Amino acid sequence: MSASQKSIVIIGGGILGMSTAMTLSALYPRYEITVLEKEERLATHQTGHNSGVIHSGIYYRPGSLKAINCVSGAKDLINFCDENSVQYDICGKLILATDQAEMPMLRELHRRGEANGVSGLKIVDGAGLQEIEPHCNGVLGLWSPNTGIVDYAHVVEAYARRFRADGGTVLTNTKVTGISTDATRHTLITPKQEIQADYLINCAGLYADILAEKMEAPRDMQIIPFRGEYFFLKPTARALVKGLIYPVPNPEFPFLGVHFTRTIAGEVEAGPNAVFAFAREGYSISTIRIDEFFQTLAYRGFWKMARRYWRTGLMEFARSVNKGAFTKSLQRLVPEIKDEDLLPGG
Repeated sequence: MSASQKSIVIIGGGILGMSTAMTLSALYPRYEITVLEKEERLATHQTGHNSGVIHSGIYYRPGSLKAINCVSGAKDLINFCDENSVQYDICGKLILATDQAEMPMLRELHRRGEANGVSGLKIVDGAGLQEIEPHCNGVLGLWSPNTGIVDYAHVVEAYARRFRADGGTVLTNTKVTGISTDATRHTLITPKQEIQADYLINCAGLYADILAEKMEAPRDMQIIPFRGEYFFLKPTARALVKGLIYPVPNPEFPFLGVHFTRTIAGEVEAGPNAVFAFAREGYSISTIRIDEFFQTLAYRGFWKMARRYWRTGLMEFARSVNKGAFTKSLQRLVPEIKDEDLLPGG
């Protein structure tokens, strides 16, 4: 790098970090751009631990940034997958109202989706429901034919290939342990080396708030870790689900509820619930980091959330420790599901 060449360092090799790197490398070809990822491979954490859904933009308030970016982002993502040979499937999603009380919210989702420009949405009932998902249970449904699925780890790999082809650098096994800043540059300390940067971008996922503190940025919020637990349907039960089946979300809660999701690999996931995790990267109930656990307990925002959602938290915990309770939640959508149909998942 010449003395006059500007440099950008992006911390975090998930989908946000790699998409940012790919975009900046196209916009600023003269800049030296580097992505630092603490793990051996990209997309190890949040990007590799989700349902893999390409959402169409139904849930968000019309005119909000979430709505605008979800609708346009889904189109851009599909175009990118086509251009870069990333497998995806536009399998459609059925949102089910299982009783009369859920029908107004279902119709509100239909209104929001149409206001957001989501195409093909349709309210269905009776025979229409059975035609889309023969084994489902519902009094009314919202069919979103343009919802799809993809493996986001594969998307990240494609982003990385494009980024490297543009001259970018990806350093894995490179954890940032310290940051110092002077008037003009940032110095990043890693176990391997010190790295200089004119511009520093934080895409560190579950540790983004901790990293922001190292960057001396104001920290007025804190990440509270939650773990989503899934089951997989046995191969003999996969025919019970053709595409994606979701419940009507409760607007009082921050989660969409347990649902069924087909994957690109041909499996069917059932879940997730959402339970408090004892570590930021606590992907199993046995993973505990005492320092992170007490850091969460010391955060005032955690107790504010706990007071508001404690009943929901207890229900989610019950589903975590009681497979029968988890199955009962799934049976609201597909009554034929049985305990023995469920295999441990993520």
